[in-house]
Amino acid sequence: MKKSFGNWIRPGRRGVVFWLLFAVLAAGGIYYYYTLNAAKDEAASGSAPGPGREGRRGPGGPARPQPVSVAQVVVMDLPVWINALGTAIPRNLVTVRSRVDGELMKLHFREGQMVKQGQLLAEIDPRPFQVQLLQANGQLSRDGALLANAQIDLQRYKDLWAQDSIARQQLDTQEALVRQYQGALEVDRGQVEAARLQLAYARITAPVSGRVGLRQVDPGNQVHAADAAGLAVVAQLVPMTVVFSVPETNLVVINQRLGEAEAMTVEAWDREQKKRLAVGRLLTTDNLVDTATGTIKLKAGFKNEDTALFPNQFVNVRLLVGVRKATLAVPGAAILRGAKGPFVYVADNENKVAAVPVAPGPADRDLVAVEGALKPGMRVVTDGADKLREGAKVEVIAAAAREAAAAGKSGERRQT
Repeated sequence: MKKSFGNWIRPGRRGVVFWLLFAVLAAGGIYYYYTLNAAKDEAASGSAPGPGREGRRGPGGPARPQPVSVAQVVVMDLPVWINALGTAIPRNLVTVRSRVDGELMKLHFREGQMVKQGQLLAEIDPRPFQVQLLQANGQLSRDGALLANAQIDLQRYKDLWAQDSIARQQLDTQEALVRQYQGALEVDRGQVEAARLQLAYARITAPVSGRVGLRQVDPGNQVHAADAAGLAVVAQLVPMTVVFSVPETNLVVINQRLGEAEAMTVEAWDREQKKRLAVGRLLTTDNLVDTATGTIKLKAGFKNEDTALFPNQFVNVRLLVGVRKATLAVPGAAILRGAKGPFVYVADNENKVAAVPVAPGPADRDLVAVEGALKPGMRVVTDGADKLREGAKVEVIAAAAREAAAAGKSGERRQT
């Protein structure tokens, strides 16, 4: 016997089915409510619903202008820079070593301290060298006395020779003895100076002015003149040099400028190229081109009086090689790349844009020299050009306002 639908829904199941139907109806109502409100919002903002919409078009209305930022084409004397990567190198980098063997008694510097040339840095035990000096002085005195006695005898022999009382050979022998003692005395004087020099080497002074690095030996250790590490390293920070490489194609213009009386300006910037560290001049070029990289090394000098450049520091280098007179310039952000090459969007008086091909040239920070069908005073789009097309209508606003509007819309989307 077939069961009816009413019999199939038993009393225990009727409540479950009722709540399922209620949940489905409630979900459908919520979906319809939010879909209707979203359509109203899109209609109010002038954008058409649905995927694949083009531009910012309202329901049945024309496309809403794209907000953009613009800048004017200017005529200026634009510096021509060559950008490169460089390394700061001290003018002098000296390892302080002991020139005698002995016990290191005392250090007179702190690690990282700025020292001046001739400043005392360390002391070696001087007693062995004092003894050597004493011995050399004693030998000098002894040979001096022998020489004086020999000279007195020589004078006597000369008097006797004049009286024909002695043979000529005896006089010649005495003269030779005097010369022998004179030579010995010169040797003794050299020994005294050598001992004094060794004693002076027991006091180690700074060979150049600069910054002392970390010490390599502690007091109490034996040091030797043959030690490779030395006691410390002194790096001369004032002045400082920077070594960098540029492509060999720039060598001709660089050599021409080096022959001129005016030195070429070089700027050193930090790693992020946000802060200029120092301004100097080009000193010289290397004598050969690196065949592996096709570049040549250059050296620039900086006064570095504020010690902004540090040894082995990485820097961004800009070398000024010339100036382009009365050239058209636009912000680098305005230049776009397309299938037909670089171009810019130019906004006319009616705020309609047109693509104008350009040929970019040298750049100076944010400005780039260009050649093309541009005139001074024309407005080029610098921000918001990613969605533009030929002949599109735009709304010119300040860059800050455009960024604030974009940030506000992104915040609304996240809240939704």
